Amino acid sequence: MYKYALIACLATGVILGQESRPDKRLQDATAVVNEMMGMPDKGVPQSVLDKAQCIVVVPGLKKAAFIVGGQFGRGFASCRKAGGWGAPAAMKIEGGSFGLQLGGQSTDVILLVMNQRGMDRLVSDKFTIGADAAAAAGPVGRDAKADTDIMLKAEILSYARSRGAYAGLSLEGATMRPDNEENKKLYGREVSNQDILVKGMETPEVARTFTRALNHSSR
Repeated sequence: MYKYALIACLATGVILGQESRPDKRLQDATAVVNEMMGMPDKGVPQSVLDKAQCIVVVPGLKKAAFIVGGQFGRGFASCRKAGGWGAPAAMKIEGGSFGLQLGGQSTDVILLVMNQRGMDRLVSDKFTIGADAAAAAGPVGRDAKADTDIMLKAEILSYARSRGAYAGLSLEGATMRPDNEENKKLYGREVSNQDILVKGMETPEVARTFTRALNHSSR
């Protein structure tokens, strides 16, 4: 068991050690948003996006596996304000499963937070998707409706891009938490996700292309 735990730690260290700086990750997140809206027949439905209170974009969620499997990602959350999408708050997502697994992959993930309960989870210290927050794989395509029963009940809808198209994704058991280190780099001081997403802060210059892309997607 100690051997497996050591392998898991080493795998996590390798993955996280390859993470890029905040401005590069924001560029990647912006590209994900632009690409999401460029495929209406295979992407996140406009009617669903328009009902979301917040969005989390995780570019390049990494999944590695060698005896012990796990997934690790860093991205950004933004919530709607009176004038459009607000300043981004950094998030971490992580989760794992034991079993004989080999191989690895990377995928872009989008989470839509659909109601106030989901938003409360987003600004908490930590929450587990599926346990603390009701989640569902989101519907895909131009004709998907935003008033179906599953979306009325779900706090979070999740999507992943695979083979050039988006599909509903189950992230049951994955844990999300604020990325305080990233927020400090982005804002130049220690700030909480509560300060950024609820109280509101001015969007840093480096993050404005990201919020512009979100605002453009919601027109």
